[in-house]
Amino acid sequence: MGNLIVLALLGAVFYYIFKSYSKYTAYSQEAFKNFSISYESLKHSELGLFVGLVAKVAKADGRVDALEAELIGIMFDDISNVFPEPSKTKDILKQIFNEEKERKDNTQAIAHELARAIKRDKQKQQQFMGFLIQLAFVDGEVSKSEEDVLQTIAEALEFDPSAYHAIFDQFEKMMANRTPKTSIEDAYKILGVSSNDEMSTIKKAYRKLVREYHPDIIKSQGKSEAYMQEATVKTQEINEAYEMIKEARK
Repeated sequence: MGNLIVLALLGAVFYYIFKSYSKYTAYSQEAFKNFSISYESLKHSELGLFVGLVAKVAKADGRVDALEAELIGIMFDDISNVFPEPSKTKDILKQIFNEEKERKDNTQAIAHELARAIKRDKQKQQQFMGFLIQLAFVDGEVSKSEEDVLQTIAEALEFDPSAYHAIFDQFEKMMANRTPKTSIEDAYKILGVSSNDEMSTIKKAYRKLVREYHPDIIKSQGKSEAYMQEATVKTQEINEAYEMIKEARK
């Protein structure tokens, strides 16, 4: 079931993470135009610390699967594009992620450092925890190890337990209420491909549509909740179509 719901949740995820502020956005090229790009500066920035926590959740159940990797790859693009030297930034973010996914001893320390960096801002706490909770749901259920990591992070961030459970419950409801497509013909139409196309062509079309409809940092800021809901529905259709085609071709 997880393979069919990951991108259905994607729009809602970025609604939590990079929700717009009324007059000025926190994560923008203007905000980071004077940021000095280096491994150390990024690792200890709030977004670099967040990437470290993403690595902890993604690897909590023992491995980072393909769908988690796709979602995290989009996140790297979104974050790196608001910094100077996006390509260099993305490489460093990947390095931070790869290092932190192999460590289990410093989750609480990173979360404490992030709490200090964001000055325990409640809105940012909710934005970051929203993504981390969603990431744990990617494979369809939250394992005990994932839940333990999430609880450790939430406590270190001093995140309101009632807000934590509200986000958790929302993702559970989205999973329960989804209605997957049943027609393979519809699946090909949604991706704009033919049943005669090679899988490589279909995969390329799929990724292009994900990029087009995925509400990334820049696109989601300043947009209404209705926009986010529409994006969520569209990404759900795209992902379901792709998964159905993959299954049909096994």
